[in-house]
Amino acid sequence: MKKSTLFCLTMMLFVLALSGCSTKEQSNQTEDKKKADSDKKVELTISAAASLQDALTDIKGKFEKEHPAITLNYNFGASGALQQQISQGAPVDLFFSAAEDKFQKLVQDGLIEKKNGKDLIGNDLVLVVPKHSTKGIKTFEDLEKADKIALGTPESVPAGQYGKQTLDQLHVWKSIEGKVVYGKDVRQVLTYVETNNVDAGIVYKTDALASQRVKIAAAAADNTHDPIIYPAGVIKATTHPKEAQLFFDYLQKDPSMKTLEKYGFKKIQ
Repeated sequence: MKKSTLFCLTMMLFVLALSGCSTKEQSNQTEDKKKADSDKKVELTISAAASLQDALTDIKGKFEKEHPAITLNYNFGASGALQQQISQGAPVDLFFSAAEDKFQKLVQDGLIEKKNGKDLIGNDLVLVVPKHSTKGIKTFEDLEKADKIALGTPESVPAGQYGKQTLDQLHVWKSIEGKVVYGKDVRQVLTYVETNNVDAGIVYKTDALASQRVKIAAAAADNTHDPIIYPAGVIKATTHPKEAQLFFDYLQKDPSMKTLEKYGFKKIQ
């Protein structure tokens, strides 16, 4: 009887020891998995209007410093072209557009949920000329003095669309249409002016402020074109919804908004 009891006690202790080891091993595995998940690198693709390049590059450094496990990869271009890429299935996590209509097209098509988008900032439209220009272009009406004028392609470049609206409103378009050189995005238009390949160009105020080789000749009145609004939103098909939302929220915080304002963008009231 004593031997039987002793044997039972021994077996119970052995089973408990095994159970403890198993629990400890499972706990270690859980901790290792959590650590591996936290160390896992995530790359986000952000499609953004070309005019946001300087400001978002600044924001990128600050965001990645605070979130070292996330890398931001920007795809800058004309909002219309970027919208087409997303519509055709390009793997994008967040879209930051320079035009509401391009953004709303993705919302209407179900590629961005309305609740995951927001109008973030505004901009102004200006006429720029080379810094040492002697053409005497000081107003939009003076564009008749120009031989070549740079403008973003209105169908795909929001700044070009706003520019054409302004020229139409001021009854200038018909007289200068034949002199227009089209750019694939607003940064290309700026480059044409900087390199003296054209006598003038229409860009955003933020682009003009970023260049030392152009000067602002005139600013377009707000009532001559549609409101210049920059909406941003998370793409519904993102494979990293948590991280994409994190960056979207970060863009709306004070430090990011102050950075955007530093580069000339306007806070939406």
